[in-house]
Amino acid sequence: MEIQGSCLCGAIRYAVRLPFDKFLYCHCSRCRKTTGTPHASNAIVAPDALRWLAGQQNVQRYDLPTARSFSSAFCKTCGAPMPRLTRSGKRVIVPAGSLDSDPDEKPACHAHWASRAGWYSDDPALPKFDGDAF
Repeated sequence: MEIQGSCLCGAIRYAVRLPFDKFLYCHCSRCRKTTGTPHASNAIVAPDALRWLAGQQNVQRYDLPTARSFSSAFCKTCGAPMPRLTRSGKRVIVPAGSLDSDPDEKPACHAHWASRAGWYSDDPALPKFDGDAF
């Protein structure tokens, strides 16, 4: 089974074959910086599980020069995070927020938990709103 994903502006579309090899939240400082959030929500798949449907030429890749393996990929038009092949070429990191439908899987773990942002709270008692809270 495949599900599809896309960027915010719709210039890039892709399909990914399920099931994911891994599905996790990553709290490392690099993932926080590249997403602007307390953690990245990433699905990991084999390279042959990703199929570009449109706009692959609009994907911009950034390899962090000071890191052995960290990279990011995003839409050149809207900046939305997009799937990327790891530098080793053995895995594809799929930003779960770019998926267009529910994969019927849930993240299995929190990676780099000790590196989480000091302000991060996973308090289930925090109020929840169906719309804007500001």
